[in-house]
Amino acid sequence: MKKLLFWVLVFALSAQVQAQDKKAKNLLNQVSSKVKTYKTIKIDFKYSLQNAKENVNQESSGSVVLQNNKYLLQLMGVTKLFDGKRVYTINPEDEEITISKGNDKEDNLITPSKMLTFYNTGYSYTWDISQTVKGRSIQYIKLVPTTAKDQRKQILLGIDTKAKQIYNLIEVGKNGTKTTLTVVSFKTNQKLSVNQFKFDKAKYPNYYLNTIE
Repeated sequence: MKKLLFWVLVFALSAQVQAQDKKAKNLLNQVSSKVKTYKTIKIDFKYSLQNAKENVNQESSGSVVLQNNKYLLQLMGVTKLFDGKRVYTINPEDEEITISKGNDKEDNLITPSKMLTFYNTGYSYTWDISQTVKGRSIQYIKLVPTTAKDQRKQILLGIDTKAKQIYNLIEVGKNGTKTTLTVVSFKTNQKLSVNQFKFDKAKYPNYYLNTIE
């Protein structure tokens, strides 16, 4: 009888977990579907990086403009521009511009062009806690990388359940590093300059160009 009760409980728990996973996947699919309807996206965000063991605590704010796979990211004084073919990393402090081939398929890398859809592959999903933030209902989905080589322990993705938009992303590394990105402003379908994603070398006459093929 005890064995029977044990297996009943195991089955019930398994069914509950599967239901939660399905619920999590369904919510993520809704967010992904809505993102695909936008022609352009502009996000202002807060960024923090913490590692108590290494005594690291950094905070900054940034912004990113997205159109298809192109992006213009500004964070911690550095500008990163992807025109669809090449990535231009502009560092004013060093007066250096690094030019490299765009590789949006790089392992474990959440690039700006896929920051709103990165979760579609490579993760298992779990329905996590919910919170009310300034009147908004935020549901967290826990994502665990399915690849053992991944240096990230888990990612918590906070989703505004009404707007079907990502509110924040909390990434926890196996080394104890915690990175948090919180959306402050989310604007869509705004008209962009025709040169929004075009690199203009003339703006940086004294910069050293470091080309990586």
